[in-house]
Amino acid sequence: MPATKADWDADFLKDVLDGLGRTVKALPAKYFYDERGSKLFDRICELDEYYPTRTETAILSRHAGDIAERLDRGMTLVELGSGSSVKVRLLLDVLDEPAAYVPVDISGEHLEASAARLAADYPDLTVKPIHADYNRPFPLSVKGGPERALAFFPGSTIGNFSPDEAKAFLARLGRQLGVGGRLLIGVDLKKDKARLEAAYNDASGVTAAFNLNLLERINRELDGTFDLSSFAHRAFYNDQLGRIEMHLESLRPQTITVAGVPFRFQEGETIHTEVSHKYAVAEFADLAREAHWDLEETWTDAEDLFSVHLLTAIGAPSRLRA
Repeated sequence: MPATKADWDADFLKDVLDGLGRTVKALPAKYFYDERGSKLFDRICELDEYYPTRTETAILSRHAGDIAERLDRGMTLVELGSGSSVKVRLLLDVLDEPAAYVPVDISGEHLEASAARLAADYPDLTVKPIHADYNRPFPLSVKGGPERALAFFPGSTIGNFSPDEAKAFLARLGRQLGVGGRLLIGVDLKKDKARLEAAYNDASGVTAAFNLNLLERINRELDGTFDLSSFAHRAFYNDQLGRIEMHLESLRPQTITVAGVPFRFQEGETIHTEVSHKYAVAEFADLAREAHWDLEETWTDAEDLFSVHLLTAIGAPSRLRA
């Protein structure tokens, strides 16, 4: 049953109306992750074509001991966009008496379920889930100060930001953690265009279902009238901008409404739903430095498909007074 007006999420509604009202229609990728979208993304991570998850997992598995040796005892581990909390287990298995695990995710039901499973598997670990959008400030308390904080941001989610947005996000995270806070982050590397495009156009259509689920969510939660059969998933690599782009293409001229507000589509017009920027190792290192992080170590796989970086927040340089 569609949500009533009283149930509409104000932020979701505003972002959808603003995005569809643009000359080039676009929707924030964070709204992919309702309960069904989160489950579909878990399936994407298991696909043969989708190399990032298994490659990053292999890097973490191979170098977990080295990572742990560089960190202090009693770290508070904060995972941004925790999802099913799968990769973090590789760290929890080797960290020296972590003080707490703090998963942060926008999908509340998925967050609570995955946090409960992890707490059951690690009965001596304090698990403190935070239902929040990590793109905005959220309350975070770290016992022992910044040097005891490790943010974990896997999956190359940083690629979903433009380079300027990524820099601003990293700078904000550094301020939130404090000088001496650490960040372990996954970054997808530039590579063959065909391999990149295959990862976002899987033969079984799971990524297409994930993309289209955003329209289904709008229909269900914001009284939308999207006909899903009249839109198609499109994903391609933009060489000039160094990024994968995901779109939903209108297959015919049509008018839809969201919360009673009409929006016209021409045949072939798209809604831009996601970007995934790819970086060379040196490019990401430069971006991190500009956001006031010191690059401590980088690990990659044998094929140079993916990278994992350990960073330390150094803080913005203070301004000298005359």
